[in-house]
Amino acid sequence: MADKKQKSTKITPVSELRFDPVSQDWVVIATGRAKRPDDFLQNGQKTKEKEPALAVQDCFFCDLSTQGQPKLLRRQGGPGKLWDWTVAVIPNKYPAFNYGFGLDERAFGPYRRTNGVGIHEVVVTRDHNRHLAEMSVDQVLEVINVYQERYLDLMNEEYINYISIFHNHGAAAGASVVHPHSQIIALPIIDPDLGRSLAGSADYFGANQKCVHCAMLEEDQKDGRRIIFENERFVGLCPFASRVAFEVRVYPKTHHPHFERINDQDKTQFAQAIRVVLAQINVGLRNPAYNFFIHTSPCDGQDYNHYHWHFECLPKTSTWAGFELSTGIEISSIEPEKAAQYLKSIIT
Repeated sequence: MADKKQKSTKITPVSELRFDPVSQDWVVIATGRAKRPDDFLQNGQKTKEKEPALAVQDCFFCDLSTQGQPKLLRRQGGPGKLWDWTVAVIPNKYPAFNYGFGLDERAFGPYRRTNGVGIHEVVVTRDHNRHLAEMSVDQVLEVINVYQERYLDLMNEEYINYISIFHNHGAAAGASVVHPHSQIIALPIIDPDLGRSLAGSADYFGANQKCVHCAMLEEDQKDGRRIIFENERFVGLCPFASRVAFEVRVYPKTHHPHFERINDQDKTQFAQAIRVVLAQINVGLRNPAYNFFIHTSPCDGQDYNHYHWHFECLPKTSTWAGFELSTGIEISSIEPEKAAQYLKSIIT
């Protein structure tokens, strides 16, 4: 895109993207922090003991002076300082993608690969022990405001076509640091999961001249059994075809393709919805590990009016085994209607 910011610093890529010509998926190969084969050796079936969580006095997210130059500091909605902040955005010390060089796309035989151009940031909340499910609506709103602010800035960088906002809670969900934090990764590609979602949405719209997510919301609200939360502008529910037990999604009631364009009223109600559904999962399942992310339209300048942005949270209630890996079909061990009935009963 012509209005993208341009950078030309000499930096070595930390990863490369490789394209699978069969699945049509991109994968990331971490060339900059690649392990040796013997790093993967295990003692039979024994797993490495869980390392103790860092105490507050040893936590590098509590002391931002140990980190790179913050990209953003906020204190209760206003500007923050290095010693006085409530939400901070810092560069990831061990990024999956980095910036300052060209894509250098290469093809040979059926294969394609390109440099892992991108931006990898961490969104840190100040309290070492309080995660989003335990925060107030105003505190969650501050995090959402930061998500949006960074998205609007990163989307104008050269090569950036999609921005992934996600959060890992608990070691089983991939959180290597106990201090609550989210991550933002700006990418030159559209990730495979979102790509499939966009394709399905476009196909439904082409056949029915209607947004598939709006159609699902209409049916879910009419049925009522899978709804776990509702306010004026958002609906929280357990999806009809849940991939895992207690999967939860939050949708805006009004059709819109872009998360980054939501207004202040939407953000406040979105914060309330996120706070409630995360608290329901936290209390109802006794603080399980989970992953959440925001699915929104790419920032590549294309028309995605058929898409409907939303929030997805997947508790780590099971792990993939042979059937799931060999077929790609996920098994959820409880009906979404029963999961929703249980979560809705939780007082938060």
